[in-house]
Amino acid sequence: MENNKRVRLRFAPSPTGPLHIGGVRTALFNYLFAKKHGGDFLLRIEDTDQTRYVPGAEEYIIESLKWCGIVPDEGVTFGGPHEPYRQSERKQLGIYSKYALQLIESGHAYYAFDTSEELDEMRKRLEAAKVAAPQYNSVSRENMKNSLVLPADEVQKRLDAGEPYVIRLKVPRNEEIRIKDIIRGWVVVNSSQVDDKVLLKADGMPTYHLAHVVDDILMDISHVVRGEEWLPSAPAHVLIYKYLGLEEIMPQYAHLPLLLKPDGNGKLSKRDGDRLGFPVFPLEWKDPATQEISSGYREKGYIAEGFVNMLALLGWNPGNNQEIFTLDELVSLFSFEKVSKAGAKFDPEKAKWFNQQNLRKSNEAFLADEFIKHLHTQENHAQLFAQNPLLNDLEYVKNFCGLIREKAQFVNEFWSLGSYFFSAPTEFDATVVSKKWNADATNFYNTLCENWQNTQDFSAARTEEIFKETATNLGQQPNQWLQLTRVAISGIAGGPQFFELVALIGKETCINRIKYFVSIQS
Repeated sequence: MENNKRVRLRFAPSPTGPLHIGGVRTALFNYLFAKKHGGDFLLRIEDTDQTRYVPGAEEYIIESLKWCGIVPDEGVTFGGPHEPYRQSERKQLGIYSKYALQLIESGHAYYAFDTSEELDEMRKRLEAAKVAAPQYNSVSRENMKNSLVLPADEVQKRLDAGEPYVIRLKVPRNEEIRIKDIIRGWVVVNSSQVDDKVLLKADGMPTYHLAHVVDDILMDISHVVRGEEWLPSAPAHVLIYKYLGLEEIMPQYAHLPLLLKPDGNGKLSKRDGDRLGFPVFPLEWKDPATQEISSGYREKGYIAEGFVNMLALLGWNPGNNQEIFTLDELVSLFSFEKVSKAGAKFDPEKAKWFNQQNLRKSNEAFLADEFIKHLHTQENHAQLFAQNPLLNDLEYVKNFCGLIREKAQFVNEFWSLGSYFFSAPTEFDATVVSKKWNADATNFYNTLCENWQNTQDFSAARTEEIFKETATNLGQQPNQWLQLTRVAISGIAGGPQFFELVALIGKETCINRIKYFVSIQS
């Protein structure tokens, strides 16, 4: 690759279903590297396999990237100088067939007329002969129906008659193929392990092997960053560049480590969604065929920045102990030298921890917006807002979120943890009441309510000061009443910093709740 070549990376998913979090990580690493080097990040849709196309999948991919803040510089829906960015549309322009024919003319590809039945027979024959990896290659092609075996006039006759064919790459026999991988170093493969990949299918649609190479050439892609599962196909891709005479502009390759299940036993797959008790998709997905719903991180209450932060550290580390990063910080620190070759185990509990950390550093306005949006998704939301008018006080809600987040991992836990901020409790922690309530309680609370009522300053600092003075003046220890007072105001034994809570709820509300609590203990 030319040293002065502009850094250009692409994420090129197939619209065959929802985007797996492993795919999001691939997009993220492409994005981080491109932005780190002042380059471009493209979104390309590789829809060459029309039989597996799933309606809504492309839109899902775009929405997922948008939620994560991974914004392409060009691509599908974003436009750019290389329109169109869908391979099915590019196929209509004849882009891929031109390159396939060029490979045939140079003797590096060939026509294959084999039927599906004949291919099945070939595989069975090789399996019966105990061939370890039955495939269409430099040996088996000699007994098949292709232009390397058939006479030239018969090949032309078949072509003229419109007989279905595919175009296959002619992989040499027993040749060493070397691939320089940014993460793994030099990878050396013998060509006997590589099959004759189909480049152009019978319907004229290119396969991934040809299409991505052609598009990467035409879109000036400098680096191809993709999952480890593509490493076995990389030798064929290197050969295509070589046979097109374009080795000098071949992108640098980086094959990312697999995402593994929490126990480390195998790849974390789309089929694991919800089965293992956590989402494997960024957004909720409703299967258009079965109507089955798979959960998503967004709908589960995860903050996008924390989700991205978590994914970045699956297989990469910055070389220090820091774990919490903004997207800009990830951009500045990212490098492939610090990406591991080994698979990365996904830890759902660690994902929750990342969310909690990002929750704590998010600003209150953002949290308030997320909290209100979550409440509006509830079936009884109209009644909820009518019965709790403080939910319409944005400043109050922001202050509430700032307090309650210390006790939460997710925004969607805020209401269950702190509904008492909006309405008086009707039940009180019986264990605390039975332990803490005594004959002195009524006098303490009557005095406390009177003292709080007489102060103009109902700040957290002043209410705490009055609380302590009241107990001390009565010859009691302030801590003796602290948890019981929390129960009187909130109904529960734990929660955010108590006097911050008191100051936010307000003088009249706190006094009224304490008086009611005292009345029901008599």
